[in-house]
Amino acid sequence: MPTVVVPFRGESAKRRLAPAPEEVRATLAHAMLEDVLTACRAVADGVLVASGGGGQGSAVEAALKRVESSPILIVNADLPAAQPRDLLTLLGALPENGLALVPAEDGTTNALALASPHLFAPIYGPGSAERFLERAARLDVPAAVATIPNLAEDVDTLGDLEALEDRVGPRTAAALEALRAGLAG
Repeated sequence: MPTVVVPFRGESAKRRLAPAPEEVRATLAHAMLEDVLTACRAVADGVLVASGGGGQGSAVEAALKRVESSPILIVNADLPAAQPRDLLTLLGALPENGLALVPAEDGTTNALALASPHLFAPIYGPGSAERFLERAARLDVPAAVATIPNLAEDVDTLGDLEALEDRVGPRTAAALEALRAGLAG
Protein backbone atom coordinates (compact mmCIF):
# COMPACT_ATOMS: atom_id res chain seq x y z
CA MET A 1 0.00 0.00 0.00
CA PRO A 2 1.35 3.43 -0.88
CA THR A 3 1.61 6.58 1.13
CA VAL A 4 -0.28 9.43 -0.53
CA VAL A 5 0.59 13.12 -0.41
CA VAL A 6 -2.14 15.58 -1.44
CA PRO A 7 -0.97 19.15 -2.08
CA PHE A 8 -3.61 21.73 -1.12
CA ARG A 9 -3.33 25.52 -1.17
CA GLY A 10 -5.69 26.05 1.73
CA GLU A 11 -7.37 29.41 1.93
CA SER A 12 -5.95 30.61 -1.39
CA ALA A 13 -7.14 27.51 -3.27
CA LYS A 14 -8.86 27.76 -6.62
CA ARG A 15 -8.57 31.48 -7.28
CA ARG A 16 -9.31 30.73 -10.93
CA LEU A 17 -12.85 29.61 -10.07
CA ALA A 18 -13.79 33.28 -10.30
CA PRO A 19 -16.28 34.83 -10.86
CA ALA A 20 -17.56 32.68 -8.00
CA PRO A 21 -17.28 34.55 -4.69
CA GLU A 22 -14.36 33.68 -2.42
CA GLU A 23 -16.47 31.73 0.07
CA VAL A 24 -17.91 29.61 -2.77
CA ARG A 25 -14.41 28.95 -4.16
CA ALA A 26 -13.24 27.90 -0.70
CA THR A 27 -16.24 25.60 -0.26
CA LEU A 28 -15.67 23.97 -3.65
CA ALA A 29 -11.91 23.61 -3.02
CA HIS A 30 -12.49 21.91 0.33
CA ALA A 31 -15.19 19.65 -1.14
CA MET A 32 -12.84 18.55 -3.93
CA LEU A 33 -10.09 17.95 -1.37
CA GLU A 34 -12.41 15.76 0.71
CA ASP A 35 -13.40 13.69 -2.33
CA VAL A 36 -9.73 13.21 -3.26
CA LEU A 37 -8.87 12.25 0.33
CA THR A 38 -11.68 9.69 0.39
CA ALA A 39 -10.29 8.02 -2.74
CA CYS A 40 -6.74 8.13 -1.33
CA ARG A 41 -7.68 6.65 2.05
CA ALA A 42 -9.20 3.64 0.30
CA VAL A 43 -5.82 2.61 -1.15
CA ALA A 44 -3.17 4.08 1.16
CA ASP A 45 -1.31 3.22 4.33
CA GLY A 46 -1.18 6.92 5.14
CA VAL A 47 -2.40 10.18 3.62
CA LEU A 48 -0.67 13.51 4.18
CA VAL A 49 -2.12 16.88 3.15
CA ALA A 50 0.74 19.11 2.03
CA SER A 51 0.11 22.81 2.46
CA GLY A 52 1.96 25.87 3.57
CA GLY A 53 4.06 28.66 2.24
CA GLY A 54 6.45 28.42 -0.64
CA GLY A 55 4.05 26.87 -3.11
CA GLN A 56 2.96 23.39 -4.10
CA GLY A 57 6.43 21.97 -4.75
CA SER A 58 7.84 23.14 -1.44
CA ALA A 59 4.81 21.82 0.45
CA VAL A 60 5.15 18.38 -1.18
CA GLU A 61 8.90 18.35 -0.55
CA ALA A 62 8.31 19.06 3.15
CA ALA A 63 5.63 16.35 3.38
CA LEU A 64 7.91 13.80 1.72
CA LYS A 65 10.41 14.26 4.55
CA ARG A 66 7.80 12.66 6.83
CA VAL A 67 7.15 9.68 4.54
CA GLU A 68 8.60 6.49 5.92
CA SER A 69 7.59 3.94 3.27
CA SER A 70 7.39 3.64 -0.47
CA PRO A 71 5.81 3.72 -2.98
CA ILE A 72 4.36 7.21 -2.85
CA LEU A 73 1.50 8.77 -4.76
CA ILE A 74 1.20 12.54 -5.07
CA VAL A 75 -2.35 13.45 -6.07
CA ASN A 76 -3.50 17.02 -6.57
CA ALA A 77 -6.51 18.20 -4.57
CA ASP A 78 -8.39 19.46 -7.64
CA LEU A 79 -9.19 16.01 -9.05
CA PRO A 80 -12.75 15.51 -7.73
CA ALA A 81 -13.46 12.60 -10.09
CA ALA A 82 -10.57 10.53 -8.66
CA GLN A 83 -11.57 7.02 -7.65
CA PRO A 84 -9.57 4.38 -5.78
CA ARG A 85 -9.25 2.35 -9.00
CA ASP A 86 -7.61 5.36 -10.70
CA LEU A 87 -5.00 5.55 -7.95
CA LEU A 88 -4.38 1.81 -8.20
CA THR A 89 -3.97 2.18 -11.97
CA LEU A 90 -1.36 4.89 -11.41
CA LEU A 91 0.39 2.69 -8.88
CA GLY A 92 0.34 -0.17 -11.39
CA ALA A 93 1.99 2.08 -13.99
CA LEU A 94 4.94 2.76 -11.66
CA PRO A 95 8.11 1.19 -13.08
CA GLU A 96 10.41 -0.53 -10.62
CA ASN A 97 12.68 2.12 -9.03
CA GLY A 98 11.12 4.81 -11.21
CA LEU A 99 8.25 7.23 -11.52
CA ALA A 100 4.93 7.48 -13.30
CA LEU A 101 2.90 10.58 -13.91
CA VAL A 102 -0.45 11.76 -15.15
CA PRO A 103 -0.18 15.01 -17.07
CA ALA A 104 -2.97 17.52 -17.37
CA GLU A 105 -4.02 18.66 -20.81
CA ASP A 106 -2.05 21.90 -20.29
CA GLY A 107 1.24 20.05 -19.62
CA THR A 108 1.22 20.45 -15.86
CA THR A 109 1.36 17.42 -13.55
CA ASN A 110 -1.80 16.20 -11.80
CA ALA A 111 -0.52 13.00 -10.19
CA LEU A 112 2.78 11.24 -9.61
CA ALA A 113 3.80 7.79 -8.44
CA LEU A 114 7.31 7.54 -7.02
CA ALA A 115 9.33 4.49 -6.06
CA SER A 116 11.28 6.71 -3.66
CA PRO A 117 10.95 10.26 -2.26
CA HIS A 118 14.29 11.33 -3.78
CA LEU A 119 12.73 11.15 -7.25
CA PHE A 120 10.62 14.22 -6.49
CA ALA A 121 11.71 17.79 -7.21
CA PRO A 122 9.66 20.97 -6.69
CA ILE A 123 9.21 21.62 -10.42
CA TYR A 124 5.45 22.11 -10.73
CA GLY A 125 3.95 24.67 -13.06
CA PRO A 126 3.68 25.04 -16.83
CA GLY A 127 5.50 22.21 -18.60
CA SER A 128 6.12 20.29 -15.36
CA ALA A 129 5.13 16.90 -16.80
CA GLU A 130 7.97 17.13 -19.30
CA ARG A 131 10.36 18.35 -16.58
CA PHE A 132 9.53 15.34 -14.39
CA LEU A 133 10.28 13.03 -17.33
CA GLU A 134 13.54 14.87 -18.00
CA ARG A 135 14.46 14.53 -14.32
CA ALA A 136 13.86 10.78 -14.48
CA ALA A 137 16.16 10.57 -17.52
CA ARG A 138 18.89 12.56 -15.70
CA LEU A 139 18.57 10.25 -12.70
CA ASP A 140 18.66 7.27 -15.09
CA VAL A 141 15.42 5.79 -13.73
CA PRO A 142 12.48 4.50 -15.76
CA ALA A 143 9.48 6.74 -16.21
CA ALA A 144 5.97 6.14 -17.48
CA VAL A 145 3.14 8.41 -18.55
CA ALA A 146 -0.23 7.04 -17.48
CA THR A 147 -3.46 7.89 -19.27
CA ILE A 148 -6.09 7.99 -16.52
CA PRO A 149 -8.94 10.39 -17.40
CA ASN A 150 -10.18 10.93 -13.83
CA LEU A 151 -6.67 12.03 -12.84
CA ALA A 152 -5.90 13.93 -16.04
CA GLU A 153 -8.96 16.17 -15.85
CA ASP A 154 -8.43 18.74 -13.11
CA VAL A 155 -10.59 21.67 -12.09
CA ASP A 156 -9.21 25.12 -12.72
CA THR A 157 -12.42 26.87 -13.77
CA LEU A 158 -16.16 26.54 -13.19
CA GLY A 159 -16.37 25.24 -16.76
CA ASP A 160 -13.94 22.43 -15.88
CA LEU A 161 -16.07 21.53 -12.89
CA GLU A 162 -19.26 21.52 -14.95
CA ALA A 163 -17.60 19.27 -17.57
CA LEU A 164 -16.80 16.73 -14.85
CA GLU A 165 -20.11 17.09 -13.04
CA ASP A 166 -21.37 13.58 -13.75
CA ARG A 167 -18.15 12.01 -12.36
CA VAL A 168 -17.29 14.09 -9.29
CA GLY A 169 -17.39 12.73 -5.76
CA PRO A 170 -20.34 13.29 -3.44
CA ARG A 171 -18.92 16.29 -1.55
CA THR A 172 -18.09 18.15 -4.75
CA ALA A 173 -21.50 17.31 -6.21
CA ALA A 174 -23.20 18.64 -3.08
CA ALA A 175 -21.12 21.84 -3.12
CA LEU A 176 -21.89 22.40 -6.77
CA GLU A 177 -25.61 21.82 -6.13
CA ALA A 178 -25.53 24.28 -3.21
CA LEU A 179 -23.81 26.83 -5.44
CA ARG A 180 -26.52 26.47 -8.07
CA ALA A 181 -29.29 26.69 -5.46
CA GLY A 182 -27.73 29.86 -4.10
CA LEU A 183 -27.52 31.40 -7.56
CA ALA A 184 -31.14 30.46 -8.31
CA GLY A 185 -32.43 31.78 -4.98
